[in-house]
Amino acid sequence: MKNAGSRSSTLSALFRLSFITLIALLSGLAQAQVDTAAIQSAQILNLSTPQENVFASGQPSQEQMQVLASSGVKHIISLRPASETDWDEAELARSLGMEFHNIPVAGAEGVTSENARKLQDLLTSLEGQPTLVHCASSNRVGALRALNAAESGGEPLESAISTGKAWGLTSLEPAVRAALSK
Repeated sequence: MKNAGSRSSTLSALFRLSFITLIALLSGLAQAQVDTAAIQSAQILNLSTPQENVFASGQPSQEQMQVLASSGVKHIISLRPASETDWDEAELARSLGMEFHNIPVAGAEGVTSENARKLQDLLTSLEGQPTLVHCASSNRVGALRALNAAESGGEPLESAISTGKAWGLTSLEPAVRAALSK
């Protein structure tokens, strides 16, 4: 009888371990399922994928927000101040089941080390969940990522600029260079 009890205990432990493993696998799959092709076909302005599960772009339209939600994006990070938009992006994102985050970056003056750290901290806290980071054109997104690459990531200037360009940096490049040369 001792043998049967031992076998039952072993089977019970094996079942629990299998169940825990299955739950972990399913939660990982749920987190990783992003329909990148659908997002790319939505023709979002200046869309790029500079990091796994993280997209950068210009302002998505309301219709494109629906595509993002149905394609598995869980978080929207807007760098636009409320004064730049004429519709409630936060409300729409929430109604579509996405979380909305805002770090208002008002033009070149808002491209600061503090805002770059805020964006990095937020991205880190989201732990790789599918996310779109945007401003009007993706230029401010790229500028903040370039600052972060140099200041927190230790990248040399040209490498940081390349990182910024992968995230959308264009006309703010001189401002980023000036900030990093101080």
